[in-house]
Amino acid sequence: MTNDQNMDAIFQALAHESRRRMLDIVKEEPGIGVGALASDFDVSRIAVMKHLSVLEEANLVVSEKDGRTRRLYFNAAPIQMIHDRWTTEYSAYWAGQLTRIKYLAEAQEHTKKTKTRRAKS
Repeated sequence: MTNDQNMDAIFQALAHESRRRMLDIVKEEPGIGVGALASDFDVSRIAVMKHLSVLEEANLVVSEKDGRTRRLYFNAAPIQMIHDRWTTEYSAYWAGQLTRIKYLAEAQEHTKKTKTRRAKS
């Protein structure tokens, strides 16, 4: 598979909301079993397995057999490779600074909304 084909697989995997949610869960719970992951979704286990297949093909998820359980782990390397392709050291620094400001602003907005809701109660 060429580098561009690898990136196509990564973008295809990330294009679906359920797969992004699966990645979030696997990232937060390294080693989670397929059954436990499937219980977080309102689709069949077979549908979850199809999504996992796409994520594994893109190398975003690595699975490991542990007895009868299949353990899942997040692999951030493909996303880092995409980041490295289109950023320089200088632009990565400023993108990081802007992202930090964005997260701070969102946290402040969330705090304001929480205080407003409490005051109305």
